Amino acid sequence: MKKYKIFAFLALLIGIAVMGHTGQRLLETKQVYQEGNAVYDNLSYRVKKTAAPRTPQVRSTEPPRASETETSMPDFEIEFETLRTINKDTAAWLYSPDTAIDYPVMKAKDYSYYLNHLSDGTVNANGSLFIDYNNASDFSGQLTVIYGHNMKSGRMFGGLEEYKKQGYYEEHPVMYLYTEDRNYRIDILYGCVIGAGQWRERSFMYEQNAGSLLAYAKSNTTFESGSDYSEGDRVVVLSTCSYEFDDARYIIIGALRPE
Repeated sequence: MKKYKIFAFLALLIGIAVMGHTGQRLLETKQVYQEGNAVYDNLSYRVKKTAAPRTPQVRSTEPPRASETETSMPDFEIEFETLRTINKDTAAWLYSPDTAIDYPVMKAKDYSYYLNHLSDGTVNANGSLFIDYNNASDFSGQLTVIYGHNMKSGRMFGGLEEYKKQGYYEEHPVMYLYTEDRNYRIDILYGCVIGAGQWRERSFMYEQNAGSLLAYAKSNTTFESGSDYSEGDRVVVLSTCSYEFDDARYIIIGALRPE
């Protein structure tokens, strides 16, 4: 009986130690994420500036259609000079109204660096949004793929999976992309789940396979946008992890529309 009590006491001590260690790791992880979020929030505050008044244009006396008023560019500009000073890899700024997506987009040299580095080069589990290094950094190609983590907090690309619901698409049909030379509206077309292995086997990250990727996405989309890809469109793919099966990915595809 005495030995049983000793073993039970030791097991209790070990359990408490394990719980304490696990709790400490969770706190440290949470702190890391919070530090990364703070860096991006501060960066957004520094580089997003109210845009200058736009030159009035002569328009029809008819009232604008809803689609025209709801998808106009947000009234701010991005100071790319500041972003370039911080990191020359900065290629763009991606913004989705009323969501957590409000981040710089980096041009990667590989598939690993920006998985765990912030846009200022700090090592952090939030990582950065980054362009596939096979694609042009100025979005001049027919296809540009942007990767980002699916954060449980909803930060980074954690909110993309919401597009699996039709109602979410209807509330968020567009995003906005700012570059040093030009700004764009992204009209969301399709969203679908795909395996990482299938993505690699079909080489969907390459511009010459854009047509096959669009056909796949259209036939497997999780929402109906009422819009389709047109010949000559440049498209942006937003890719993040999904959890339907091992190595699943969820991708959103949108067409670039110059401001």
